[in-house]
Amino acid sequence: QVQLVESGGGLVQAGGSLRLSCAASGRTFNDMAWFRQAPGNDREFVAHITYNGLTTNYADSVKGRFTISRDNAKNTVYLQMNSLKPEDTAIYYCASVRRGSYSSMKEYAYWGQGTQVTVSS
Repeated sequence: QVQLVESGGGLVQAGGSLRLSCAASGRTFNDMAWFRQAPGNDREFVAHITYNGLTTNYADSVKGRFTISRDNAKNTVYLQMNSLKPEDTAIYYCASVRRGSYSSMKEYAYWGQGTQVTVSS
């Protein structure tokens, strides 16, 4: 079992920054990912990091603006979001225990409850 708890969301102006955190407990040495879901949209892949932090992957829409990282000593994964845009507004979810493709939400077994990010123009 893995429990995931996200934090760090909020309201920010366009161009601003936020850092999301995902604290994990249980089976913690796994690949981790961030997804997001805007109202009326499907949940979409944002970023992925391997269990050891050596490899990261990003959606094209966030590449160069977002950075995923992890601190295994704290069982925490982070998503640093810079140069935020109104279209980044969504609920952000972290996910863990990947079986297949890192960008497919159906390949992850465990999910957090989500944290709201709102970017005003």
